[in-house]
Amino acid sequence: MAVTPGKHLANVIESVSVKCRNKLSDKILIKFCETWRAVLAEFISTLLLVLLGCLSCVPIQGLAYQPPLYAPLGFGFVVLFNIQAFAHISGAHMNPSVTLAAILWGKMSIGLGIAYMIAQCVGSILGYGILIALSPYDLITDGICTTQHHSALTVYQALAVEVILTAALNFLNCALWDPKNEKSLESVALKFGFTIAGLSIAGGPLTGCSMNPARSLGPAVWTGVWAAHWIYWVGPFLGGSLSAIFYKYVWLNNKDDDM
Repeated sequence: MAVTPGKHLANVIESVSVKCRNKLSDKILIKFCETWRAVLAEFISTLLLVLLGCLSCVPIQGLAYQPPLYAPLGFGFVVLFNIQAFAHISGAHMNPSVTLAAILWGKMSIGLGIAYMIAQCVGSILGYGILIALSPYDLITDGICTTQHHSALTVYQALAVEVILTAALNFLNCALWDPKNEKSLESVALKFGFTIAGLSIAGGPLTGCSMNPARSLGPAVWTGVWAAHWIYWVGPFLGGSLSAIFYKYVWLNNKDDDM
């Protein structure tokens, strides 16, 4: 049976169209899977951040006071572990203020950023809930691992401390996102781990050095300690955003040059 040129062309077009649709469907499926792998990684990494980080705040039997470096090093090493384990999947933000900075930087969409933030908050709440189930101490009554500012500070002083600490942390993020720094990304997990530990040593006695709304949310939900809780949302969001915008428009150089 002879095939007319017109019919043959129609068959070719239809075949190409089917292949294009299949490729498009495959790309959408792959993108969907990558997105949810990343969101799941943010959920798990934030869960571990709060569970293991706050574990270092649980009182040690026989000691009247917690060693001052115990919690800062605990959180720093947990961040180190999480970045090594999850950074290649989601970036290991573990922090809504970092995610907001990434949106402002243009590294991710608003929709994905919102999904990250929800996963981080849920992970934090579940992480502290698991810690309550495992701890031999009554964490709820004593408000263990809740972020509270020093009694001698006003709320605005505490807010300023959180803004400064989070801005400092996010300058490191911005430096790593800077294309001119792409060849200096070795030992990133170590850099962030020790940065968190150092900032926590500096700011911990003043505000608890949250720098992270999700990290503060989990313990607050379970313990009911909401005093000045807004500081730990406004401060990190403001500090992280200011540093991202400043770095992007003042220091970031998108032009190819030899400088």
